[in-house]
Amino acid sequence: MQHAIRLAAAGFFMLGACSHAQAQAQAQDANLARNLAATCANCHGIDGNARGEMKPLAGMSAEKLIAMINDFRNGNQPATIMHQISKGYTEAQIKLVAGYFAAQSAKK
Repeated sequence: MQHAIRLAAAGFFMLGACSHAQAQAQAQDANLARNLAATCANCHGIDGNARGEMKPLAGMSAEKLIAMINDFRNGNQPATIMHQISKGYTEAQIKLVAGYFAAQSAKK
């Protein structure tokens, strides 16, 4: 019985260590926000300055961007593809992407 408890405790410790290591790796990747935002480039431009009729994201507040993405995720905002794309990100990743676009300069 004690052996099973030790194995379970070791498993929980390893799980926690892996989660912590993953979080540290993401925090240390200075380009993570930019890399995540690169998936938006086809429609919204590399720096969030979209061409044509697509909505530009550069310079928009992070809070507004997060709210817009959540509206797509929840089905409150109609979309052709954004409802699917938005569900592929974690909350932390959405915050990173929103922060990245908010920090970009909007072109006029």
